[in-house]
Amino acid sequence: MHVGLLIYGRLDTVSGGFIYDRNLVRYLREAGDRVEVISLPWRRYGLSLLDNLNAGLRHRLTRATFDVLLQDELVHPSCFWLNQRLRPRLNYPVVAIVHHLRCRERHPASLRRLYRRVEQRYLASMDAFICVSRTTAGDVEDLAGRVRPLLVAPPGRDGLPGGVSPAEITARATAPGPLNLLFVGNLIPRKGLHTLLAALANLPRDDWRLAVAGSLTMDAAYVDTIRRQIKDAGLAPRVTLLGALPAPELAARCAAGHLLAVPSSYEGFGIIYLEAMQFGLPAIAGTDGAAKELITHGHNGFLVPPGNPEALAHHIELLIRDRELLLKMSLAAHQSAAAHPTWNDSAACVRGFLQSFIGLRPIHE
Repeated sequence: MHVGLLIYGRLDTVSGGFIYDRNLVRYLREAGDRVEVISLPWRRYGLSLLDNLNAGLRHRLTRATFDVLLQDELVHPSCFWLNQRLRPRLNYPVVAIVHHLRCRERHPASLRRLYRRVEQRYLASMDAFICVSRTTAGDVEDLAGRVRPLLVAPPGRDGLPGGVSPAEITARATAPGPLNLLFVGNLIPRKGLHTLLAALANLPRDDWRLAVAGSLTMDAAYVDTIRRQIKDAGLAPRVTLLGALPAPELAARCAAGHLLAVPSSYEGFGIIYLEAMQFGLPAIAGTDGAAKELITHGHNGFLVPPGNPEALAHHIELLIRDRELLLKMSLAAHQSAAAHPTWNDSAACVRGFLQSFIGLRPIHE
């Protein structure tokens, strides 16, 4: 099978969507498929719209001999009009990998209307969809209708090397000392680190430590704001900004931690919640998006309203004070992760889905 994949930037970019794409490409190549990655440059949203007039991209896609073309839905501003123009000239179907829709994020109302219109037109140009969660699938069907094939194939639980045993989880949870919190995510506003810091500022300093793992370069202005927030609140002795970590180091942080707290305003899935639960870390996430598919409030983690530091502080303090509850939730998180598919399980489902389109011409509307 000859598969094309259209993305922004580099496949090795550290973010949940690229982790998904990277694991899928790895699996397809190991299965003997040929995967050709086509990269478009990262640009501001408005400039990306100009890619619809890119003659070079148009010629490359019309001359390609793919059996199927995958497009990471992130590229929707570059292709929302181009795809529709090309449809009569393509001999292969086009399938979108949808992590989450931009119009579901928190933006000013005028921008959300723009994003919704552009994404709706983009989705209308697809022959099928691969969604990472039931929540994202529902959002896609809300915009595109239920007339095209759709597969829900969630990320795998085994993205980080190693693991922990129930005995190790018990020893970790019951050992004396501060609660070791972990935040994992690129430092961008949507991930909610500012809300987490505001919550921790209201808790006794000796009761917790926070390690922050994630890129410090994706949003320089936001990182500056975070550094000022840490300094102004006097949190510097308790908060460590680690930057992006390779998988073995991140796994070691998960193995040594007590609690993952990433109170995002929206997640299409939230791979790190699942990966941390594999190490027995209960997870705190936002109520909006697909985190609720992984986290059962009060069982293996907590769900808090976005931008609510008071609710976040309440749940963190609960685990600081009650280590028996921490242990119970840690073991529940470990068991929850074990019930999820591996990366190879999900990728095999995607491969079978793609093979069903071989030889089919795209839908012309």
